[in-house]
Amino acid sequence: MLPPDLNDSARWMLRSVLGQAALTLVMAAWMTAVRMPAMKRAGLSLQDAAHTSVLATRLPSSATRVADNYRHLSEQPTVFYAVALGIVLAGLADPTYAACSWLYLGSRVAHSIVQATFNRVALRAALYTLSWIALAVMIIRPIISWHLI
Repeated sequence: MLPPDLNDSARWMLRSVLGQAALTLVMAAWMTAVRMPAMKRAGLSLQDAAHTSVLATRLPSSATRVADNYRHLSEQPTVFYAVALGIVLAGLADPTYAACSWLYLGSRVAHSIVQATFNRVALRAALYTLSWIALAVMIIRPIISWHLI
């Protein structure tokens, strides 16, 4: 249960943070479910995965693109986690931040689905840009409101 002193916007932001973490968990499971059988079909052992760059050349795209997406969920989203939690802890959460956090999550979910399935790079790039716009608002808005620039 969330602490009772959090406003509704803070609660919604924390839900989006947990949603992003859940997306990472889902993609880890998907990657495992796709990669392990693909490795077996390719005659590869777990030890062959010591350097994942080797796997990319020996596994089908259907297995590598899910793994690529999982790796991407350890990059930009780490900034989202820090910024969203910082906004909540600073007591700044409001409907604008909450909307941005959910726009961020939605665009990352869509990005993951696109990358892990039909992998249209132009669409992925648009979703990536949309996620950065939402995140940029979350980063820049407190800086401006605190007159730090």
